[in-house]
Amino acid sequence: MKLAELDQHLATKSLAGFWKTRVPLHSPETPYLWKWDDVQDGLLKAKDTIGVEMAERRAIRLINPYAPTNSTSRTLQFTFSIVNPGEVATTHRHNMAAIRFVVQGSGAYTTVDGERFPMEEGDLILTPNWTWHDHFNGADKPIVWLDGLDGPLIQSFNALFFEMYEKEVQALTRSEGESTRRLGFARSPKTTGKERQGVPFRYSWKETYEALKTIGGTENDPFDGVLLRYVNPVTGGFTLPTMSCEIQALKAGLKSRMHRHTSTALYHVFRGRGRTKVGEGYLEWEKGDSFAIPLWQWHSHENLSAEEAILFSMNDRPVLEALELYREEERSSTA
Repeated sequence: MKLAELDQHLATKSLAGFWKTRVPLHSPETPYLWKWDDVQDGLLKAKDTIGVEMAERRAIRLINPYAPTNSTSRTLQFTFSIVNPGEVATTHRHNMAAIRFVVQGSGAYTTVDGERFPMEEGDLILTPNWTWHDHFNGADKPIVWLDGLDGPLIQSFNALFFEMYEKEVQALTRSEGESTRRLGFARSPKTTGKERQGVPFRYSWKETYEALKTIGGTENDPFDGVLLRYVNPVTGGFTLPTMSCEIQALKAGLKSRMHRHTSTALYHVFRGRGRTKVGEGYLEWEKGDSFAIPLWQWHSHENLSAEEAILFSMNDRPVLEALELYREEERSSTA
């Protein structure tokens, strides 16, 4: 039997010889920058177009036109939501893990599994997978936050599920701040770390910024400036099982060294102005902008202003480490 005949015979049985298959290796992806003016314009138009009955869907997704998954990256998604004064985004849940980073406004609340979390500018709130959650804006101005989700990763498993709650909002079953009291520095000895790793939690901007200033006086990462991770309050490890959230301060004039890693990272510029070199190109950013750095791309950050720049970011490193696929390389120079 000739090889072509064997191939044809196998094909009739829905089989294929491995000799015909090329295992696809890593292919470089394209970084991308989204300008805040464009995102804000879309949000303001949606605010007046999408009614309160769809408030939980009034969001603008960041789509990398070069990504094959119609999302921000292959594994992670950035979305911006806006909720008008007095509106309720009704209770629902999904097995995507989500985070909320407040970028504009205050006076709103997110309720997660019966606990109400205040939303102030710069706060980070965790919504672990399959937790009931809703939002309410009790302020007199709209509030805008960044949603970070692992949706593309979950969709790649064909394992995405979604469910609406039986009522518009869930009942409050825990007191405000209870998660912080239960999972703070002093906690029950029964909290062993073997519990569910993803827990609802709020990291206030006030405490986060104080930590940035404290660490910034003694430590400086050569690749990321003053870098902090939002650690999981149960395990002390990554923020969530599939996503790690970080905050970094770039001092005035700082130019970091180049490195690359096998995790994908999405960034939001909370303060400041600068640029990030990715490969041989530059992403010029300012307050409110967002950008994506694909895996295994050489990159460095530069603060172009006389004030500090602050970047919030989210990456998929927990997944890569769990699969023993994470690695990192560095260059000694900034070029």
